This record gives sequence, C-alpha cells and structure tokens, in this order.
Amino acid sequence: MPVCPNCNYEYVEGVTICPDCNVKLVDEIDLKEYEKLSEKDWVLIYTSFDEFEIEMIKDNLESSGIEASVFSQKDRSFPVPGDLSPVKLFVRKSDLQPALNFVEELLRQSGNNNISEDE
Repeated sequence: MPVCPNCNYEYVEGVTICPDCNVKLVDEIDLKEYEKLSEKDWVLIYTSFDEFEIEMIKDNLESSGIEASVFSQKDRSFPVPGDLSPVKLFVRKSDLQPALNFVEELLRQSGNNNISEDE
C-alpha cells in the first residue's frame, strides 16, 4: 500500500500524492529508507510564498535526478488574504551544489532571485 512519508497515512492503490502533505507517496517498504534520514541530511535552498513555484522547481530538480522535499505550513482550511507563511524547498546536503547550480540557472532564465544558501 502507498504510504505518506510525512504523516505515515496509508492510501489505497492508485493514489500517488498525499492530499494533506502534498508529497509523493512511497511503498511501505520504501518508508523504512525515509525513516533512516534525519533533518540533518537536508539543507534549505529556496524559499517562496508561491507553492506552485516551489513545486515546479522541485519537479525540475527531480527530473534531473536531485531528490527534493517541500515544507509548507500554509493552512488551506483557514483562508486569509496575503501570504503568511513561506514554502521551503530542501535538498540532501550531498546534492547541495548541483541543486544550487540548477536552481540558479532556472531562476536566471526566469528573472527571479530568491535563492537561499543556508547550511
């Protein structure tokens, strides 16, 4: 059964994304690999108030073989005008430099400049 690596909720076959966490589901067997990771293994590379922008960058990174994770604290059940919480994009520390290079080039082409180099 597919499982969310964030909330550990199980879904029926055919569901691919957790509707609560907005992350790709993994097989139960693969979940053990996610549990071995610690937050020390990840580094913040990009922050935005636009969740769509973060998801597009994440998809681009993953299509080039760089694993990425999105952290969002937006509360969809409480609509508020304006942007109250940023959405953050993380990559594994081992992928930091290739990910930064990739995102910098992507942003250069789009004219945006919100890159973060927190380590």
